[in-house]
Order: sequence, then structure tokens, then C-alpha cells
Amino acid sequence: MNPKYSVGETGPRIEQFLRLIISSGKFDLDFAIETGEQSHPDFENPDIIVKFKGRDVELLLANRAELLLALELVTQEVLRLHSDDHSRISFDANDYRALRIEELRLSAGVAAEKVKHTGSPFRFNPMNSRERRVIHIALRNEQELRSESAGSGPFRHVVIYPAGMASLPDPPPPTHDFRPRDRYAGAHDRRPGGGPGGDRRPGGDRRPRGGGGGRPPRSGNR
Repeated sequence: MNPKYSVGETGPRIEQFLRLIISSGKFDLDFAIETGEQSHPDFENPDIIVKFKGRDVELLLANRAELLLALELVTQEVLRLHSDDHSRISFDANDYRALRIEELRLSAGVAAEKVKHTGSPFRFNPMNSRERRVIHIALRNEQELRSESAGSGPFRHVVIYPAGMASLPDPPPPTHDFRPRDRYAGAHDRRPGGGPGGDRRPGGDRRPRGGGGGRPPRSGNR
């Protein structure tokens, strides 16, 4: 993929927007805008990579880099990049991208062996287009399997099938749990969906205590 965006031309626009976001959000962050690396050319080949550092990097990387990826997407929208060009500008911190690619490659291998052993399809959790591409490329040389993307919008994901199996209907989108989350869980819990939430009392009993909070009932007629 030939470079389409350069640090000299596009970099100042990225810097102007990110400085505004960091200042407005009072984040303790800094960044460097560099020419894209070729460490994983089969999976990612960006023209420009933005590398973050600072005390608030953990906030960017919480919940599978949810904030980092959101900031990347908003920046791409500000630059008015076509969706086909989103992979050309990449945000990173603490080598998250390389680690995530390796994690996805390993997951693809484990899932592939499971499908071969059971003969049943395997569905991954929802992923963005870049991560789905990593799974597809990791399995491209498999003769006994095939992979395809399924679902729509934020629920789009990868399914691995035995080579001769027809595609299955998409499952209904998952229901969301809108209970309040622990405000301190996100920065240290990187599992999909984040950490614990809701009522912290043992048993999670949400009923008012004391029979509804009123005064004790009185006996006799009033």
C-alpha cells in the first residue's frame, strides 16, 4: 500500500486536534507523530502512527484500549478520511497494537483447532475492522476452515466455519447491562465490558431496607 498521508502534511492537523482534546480533557498525555512502522506489514501498514505516553496512558488502554480507539476514530472523522483510509492512520501506546495483533493471531489458532476438533463454528466477540482483518489473514492458509465477518455495526464479528459448512444466521444482538459500573474498575480491568458494577452490597439486594424506609407499623386503630 503506497503512502497517501505524510507526517509533514497531515501531522499538523492531527497535532492541533489532539492538543485541543488533551487540554480540554485535562489529560496527562503527550504524543509523537511518526511515519508508520512496518513491523507487521501483513496485518497493519499505516502511513502515520501516533504514539502516546504519559501518566494517563492506562486510561487510553483500559477496556481493550476503548478510549484510544475512540480517539483514533474521532480524529479520522475530523480529518474526513474515507473509511477505506482509516487503516492508514494508527494510534498506539505501550506497544498495544503489536501485542493485540499477537493476541489475535494466537486466538485465531486456538479457535481454528477447536473448529477442526468439534466440527462446529466458532464466533469471536465483536471487533473493529482492523482486528477482523487480523483474524482473516491469520487463517488464510487453512484448507479445512473458512472465516467470514457477520453481524452489523458495533456487533460485527468473525465466524470460523468448517470449509464445507454453510453460513448460519446472525444471532440477535446482545442486551446491554445498564447498571452503574465501579468508577475505578476501568483502568485496571481490560476484559471486554470492563469491571464490576451495580449494587456493591452482598447479594446485590436493591430493595429499600427497613420495609421501604418508612416508620415501623403501629398496632391498633388510629
